[in-house]
Amino acid sequence: MKAISVCIVDDNRDLRNALEEIISMSDGYECIGTLGTAEEAINEIPVMEPDVVLMDINLGGTESGIDCVKILKQQVPATNFMMCTVYEEDEKIFEALSAGASGYILKKTAPARLLEAIRELYQGGAPMSSQIARKVVAAFQNKSGATKDSELDELSTREKEILEQLSKGLMYKEIAAELFISPETVRKHVYHIYEKLHVTNRIEAVNKYFGR
Repeated sequence: MKAISVCIVDDNRDLRNALEEIISMSDGYECIGTLGTAEEAINEIPVMEPDVVLMDINLGGTESGIDCVKILKQQVPATNFMMCTVYEEDEKIFEALSAGASGYILKKTAPARLLEAIRELYQGGAPMSSQIARKVVAAFQNKSGATKDSELDELSTREKEILEQLSKGLMYKEIAAELFISPETVRKHVYHIYEKLHVTNRIEAVNKYFGR
């Protein structure tokens, strides 16, 4: 079985050496290079074409690890980049993922878990430390929550009333009786509700109403 080729980019020599040792001493992995600056990474990684790059975020120079990934991902699209960092900052996580990184792991991760993450990344996964994954999930939940709120805010008071009745499973004529309007008026309101919420049926509309 082919060994997974790994390149390490970190401005801390001790850490580079420690990571190199972990990878070189493990079956199925091969460390094909260790680099200390963004410049070296940008020049040498396209030549090496490693399967996986462990990329430090703060490289100490003018360009960060995130800048490197942005540049290199276009040159070596088949290479998988894993940010290896001491930070759990939300901003950095999303910058790194937007730049083209597929994994994000903390430097304090145990060697066995690090190797597992490299393999997972190589096999098409997106490994992240559990703390990082929680932050990503929370951010997406907030984002979708914001979308939901803004879309629901588009609805008029009458449309919200009708959507609430739809969520209870009432038929158009039952909603009409409840709100003292004609079934035809209910139908028109439902049409506008679907349009504003960007949905095509009652189930999708109700799911949006409940934020699902």
